[in-house]
Amino acid sequence: MQPGGSMEDLMAQVGAMQQQLLAAQAEIAATAVEGQAGGGLVRITATGDGQVTSVSIDPKVVDPEDVDTLQDLVLGALEDLANNTSAVAQQKMGPLAGGMPGLPGF
Repeated sequence: MQPGGSMEDLMAQVGAMQQQLLAAQAEIAATAVEGQAGGGLVRITATGDGQVTSVSIDPKVVDPEDVDTLQDLVLGALEDLANNTSAVAQQKMGPLAGGMPGLPGF
């Protein structure tokens, strides 16, 4: 809070910040995010809040003699998805992550 600022001003800033936070969270939840592995042979799509919506596996990687490779590709796609989801959240929340200027802890 700047010198001379009132409690009402602070509360208005907090209220505005809460609204921005809610809007950013809704935007993140509505964003489709994809993770992939094996050059796109395995793709997993989810919403920004982590709900998996689709899994696509190219038939080329389905080998009953080599299940380990397919499992590794799925894990790689999930890891990529997690990284991409985190990046989307950071992008959408970035301005809000800094908190309120001049107030420690906000």
